[in-house]
Amino acid sequence: MRKILGPVLAVVLAASLPAHAEGDPTRRAERLEPLVLDAAEGFSLTEYQIETGVYYRWRIQADGLEEYKLVAPEFFREIWVDQVSIEDKEVKPYGLHAVEFDDEGEIDVWFVAIRPGTYEFYVEGLATQGFSGRFVVK
Repeated sequence: MRKILGPVLAVVLAASLPAHAEGDPTRRAERLEPLVLDAAEGFSLTEYQIETGVYYRWRIQADGLEEYKLVAPEFFREIWVDQVSIEDKEVKPYGLHAVEFDDEGEIDVWFVAIRPGTYEFYVEGLATQGFSGRFVVK
């Protein structure tokens, strides 16, 4: 009985300890290919393959020919947003629903994906005109 109790007790104690990651996962972001919003072409790409637990920088660039409201409600709920950078200014949000462009410019979203799944992103009102894509999170 003692031979079994020891390993079982060790597993129970290890499972009850808080998880701890070595180092700071946000020290160096993996840069995703930028998403370009082009009035004539739509999105420059329509799918990203990413992994949970990895720190990413997602650059979104708009041509300024349209107003774009990029929406990704389910995706933004399933990531931890570290910061959003707009013209060298950083915002530390609690969460996101959308990012919007009124003119030409770029926005960087720095994040860690938390939950696997497939998540859609699109420009509100233009999804059927080439402005829809998805994140596949593994």
